[in-house]
Amino acid sequence: MFELGISMFGDLRVDPTTGKIQSAQQRLQEIIEEIKLMDEVGLDFFGIGEHHRADYAVASPEIVLAAAATVTKNIKLGSAVSVISSADPVKLYKDFATVDLISGGRTEIMAGRGSFIESFPVFGYDLKDYSELFEEKLDLLLKLRSNPVINWTGKFRKSLINQEIFPRATENGLPIWIAVGGTTSSVIRAGRLGLPVMFAIIGGAWEQFKPLFEVYRQAYEDYGHDISKFQVGVHMHSFFGDDSQSIADSYYPIYAAQMNRIGASRGWPPYQHTQYDFGRSSLGHLIVGAPEEMVDKILKIKETFGLTRFAAHMDVGSPAHKDMMKSIEIYGTKIAPKIREALNNA
Repeated sequence: MFELGISMFGDLRVDPTTGKIQSAQQRLQEIIEEIKLMDEVGLDFFGIGEHHRADYAVASPEIVLAAAATVTKNIKLGSAVSVISSADPVKLYKDFATVDLISGGRTEIMAGRGSFIESFPVFGYDLKDYSELFEEKLDLLLKLRSNPVINWTGKFRKSLINQEIFPRATENGLPIWIAVGGTTSSVIRAGRLGLPVMFAIIGGAWEQFKPLFEVYRQAYEDYGHDISKFQVGVHMHSFFGDDSQSIADSYYPIYAAQMNRIGASRGWPPYQHTQYDFGRSSLGHLIVGAPEEMVDKILKIKETFGLTRFAAHMDVGSPAHKDMMKSIEIYGTKIAPKIREALNNA
């Protein structure tokens, strides 16, 4: 099955004139309405990210997902991502197991390092331990998922000795995905562990990622994992409208403003319209346009990489709620059915 879903970070709208940031309360209420619509139009999954900044609404994905579980029936609900390097894996497992029970087995964790670093000082961790923290905490999280009684010793927390872990997730077992950018070591680790991977393709030409997909699949096979259970996805910045040029024109200033806000702290040059135009081309990383051309582009990416999942990351720059709802509706009613039809007829 090829899953089609949406991811978000909970971006807050910034008034271009005054610089005033939208309230987190308003955006959180909007997000719940948007997830409800995703479920109603038949999308397969939703993922929400974790940030600890003034310009993002969501610091605890599991709380948003618990709220979403009460207004949805079928859609899978996961993080995108949980920054496990700065989290307590025991608390993380317990929280997500609780959401899994509330949702009837629809919950996932997507584990990642995070592209922002604010969570490290917030939770009392040192950035010099960035890689070691991720390795150790992922190891513990996987053991927690598999064992109701834990014996475990690590470097960054006290040992667990015959420790019972409750509650337990449903029989679905709480799937754990790994989110990666472009590092080969991360891809090989995921393949070694037999974990599904979500590649973030958020710049340049999407086909440049093909070697990493090949490395991941090879590692997965080399470590003896069942290829029938192989899962891999992409997360790509997306936005949809009825008319390609109209949606491209209206979304550009929102997208460019967010790229420039993030870029200002990272030393990026100002975002250019030429980057946006290339991104929207058949070769580029942006899935922004009208249904027919987006169907073709997503199908091409799926075929090239052998995808089992596509995540349309849809709130970059926080478009207006009504425009988000329209984009979700188009995705669920005009794009997803055409993709499914094409794959069923292939």
